[in-house]
Amino acid sequence: MAKSKAASDTVTSVQDRELIINRVFRAPRELVYQAWTDPEHLPHWWGPRGFTITVQEIDIRPGGIWRFVMHGPDGIDYDNKIAYHEVVRPERLAYTHGDSADDDYFQVTVTFAEAGDKTELTMRMLFKSAAHLEKVVREYGAIEGAKSTLDRLEEQLAKM
Repeated sequence: MAKSKAASDTVTSVQDRELIINRVFRAPRELVYQAWTDPEHLPHWWGPRGFTITVQEIDIRPGGIWRFVMHGPDGIDYDNKIAYHEVVRPERLAYTHGDSADDDYFQVTVTFAEAGDKTELTMRMLFKSAAHLEKVVREYGAIEGAKSTLDRLEEQLAKM
């Protein structure tokens, strides 16, 4: 198991075909959950620094879909589709993340645990194979992208 810890206190580990990301936010669980589920907040922080999002549809409930295009700083657009399976306020989200070509690129479970006046967030991303995860880490910078995304979440929480 490879682990790394950034200055942002985001801890990541890779176990076979699973990428696990853990971070503690200095914010109450309900607020962190709201940032992940409120269409007014989610598009403002989702994705690594330098990326922007155009939302096509957003319906965060079991059976709901979030379609968006992520615009990279290099001008490349990335089609995304998230299909929600579980939405349990304020504890848990479970969804598949894909695009228009593949609805189930990887599966995600996000948990929000109370830690006093803070929130411990754990995001588990399960890929189809260890090789697939390795490719995403190597070619798309998945670990650094996740850290950057959670940095942006922390900035969004400060605005809320």
